Amino acid sequence: MDEYLILMRLDLITKGAQPSPEQLQQYMQQYQDWVATLTAQGRFVSGTGLSTEGRVLKAGNVVLDGPFAETKEALAGFITIRARDFDEAMGWAQACPILRAEGNSVEVRRISTVHEPE
Repeated sequence: MDEYLILMRLDLITKGAQPSPEQLQQYMQQYQDWVATLTAQGRFVSGTGLSTEGRVLKAGNVVLDGPFAETKEALAGFITIRARDFDEAMGWAQACPILRAEGNSVEVRRISTVHEPE
């Protein structure tokens, strides 16, 4: 089985897209249930959330503040899963509860090494 990265992006700036504290608690429970299902199926590898603070390094030793949450979609976190193929990974990603909110998205990428041909 290959490993796939599921990147989760949330709309952090559209006022109408922001959940109430109660909704946030419900969303977190749905997310935990989704991860529990992945784990029970032997598909979950790892994952974590990300803060909205950061810095960007560019060539020439240039350091920029950011990324900034002012962009419509901010990278909120990621998980790594095992799947037989890209289609199965997409199926798991489509079940991600963050997709229930308007403006959110997930991106799926197969994990490869620099030594492995694409």
